[in-house]
Amino acid sequence: MRKTNLNKAIDAWQALQPLSEKDRERLSRRFTVDFNYNSNHIEGNTLTYGQTEILLLFGKVIGEADVRDVEEMTASNVGLKMMSEEASMREIPLTQNFIRNLHRTLLREDYIVYHTLPGGVQTSYVVHAGQYKTRPNSVITRYGDRFEYASPEETPGLMADLIDWYNMAEQEGRLSPVELAALFHYRYIRIHPFEDGNGRIARLMVNYILARHDYPMIVVRSRSKSEYLEALHQTDLEVGPVPADGAHADISDIKPFMKYFSGLVASEIYNDVLFVSEHDDNTWWYDGERIKFRTGNYSKILNAMLSRPTMTIEEMKELTGISIAAIQKLLKNLIKQKYVERAASIPSSWRVFLSK
Repeated sequence: MRKTNLNKAIDAWQALQPLSEKDRERLSRRFTVDFNYNSNHIEGNTLTYGQTEILLLFGKVIGEADVRDVEEMTASNVGLKMMSEEASMREIPLTQNFIRNLHRTLLREDYIVYHTLPGGVQTSYVVHAGQYKTRPNSVITRYGDRFEYASPEETPGLMADLIDWYNMAEQEGRLSPVELAALFHYRYIRIHPFEDGNGRIARLMVNYILARHDYPMIVVRSRSKSEYLEALHQTDLEVGPVPADGAHADISDIKPFMKYFSGLVASEIYNDVLFVSEHDDNTWWYDGERIKFRTGNYSKILNAMLSRPTMTIEEMKELTGISIAAIQKLLKNLIKQKYVERAASIPSSWRVFLSK
């Protein structure tokens, strides 16, 4: 993750305001795919970045895809829109009901999880959409120890405390929006109020808070999952194992996660600034990464695909002036990186997953 000063990134973002309608649409399109893909990929969703883009922007499923993963990704996007709309209504305070409705939107319906205990005994439990957990939950850390979250009995009271704290803290203005978002995320995760979907809700709520304060929304990238989880783990060590202590942590208690989160927000905002302000024909973006091609031939080919997706290699040669051998070599690299793919439709067409 790029090390960028948060205040400088925010200043650069504010200097670009107001954005044009075109730039807002470009950022929204890019964020929609990036956020949904990464937030769900962290939790094990198997759709590729390209599949996610086609599904969310065009409503189509390409290639082999698990039905549940498709439904999960579609529901995630509905939840993102729901969160964004709620964040725009700044006169309305945050409520537990909104979070439960957001959870119901993500999970869609109750479902049964089957589990095999040591010795081969089978057991099961119901995951309730939109309802707080009815059984204890915990996680086995990468160090092999079990970490307990709030009990089902504690959860309603701790969630009430969390919502009351947030609404009061937002009014007081003692904490910056970035501090508010980080502390809310950490407190929420220590409660883990639902049987499933807690990470996805936490990442949506971070963006709810940032959007309410005119900050760009951010993406926790799945390729940096270990860094994300390690920041939470190090903070847990400082706060201690008692769930109620984590659920009532103060900003001074979460320094490891605050450091990580500030860097994440700075990096994401800085990339948004570059995405909007940089006008270089050879610079493209893929899942939050700035791709700078060394030769302009890549951009010539990509632009040709975008202008006419059904274009053949021979037609690319005529349009770009690049030899067929060179085109084939460049295409091989683009396909290997999953920046483009050739659809199997008739006539076959190119799909470009890079953006400008």
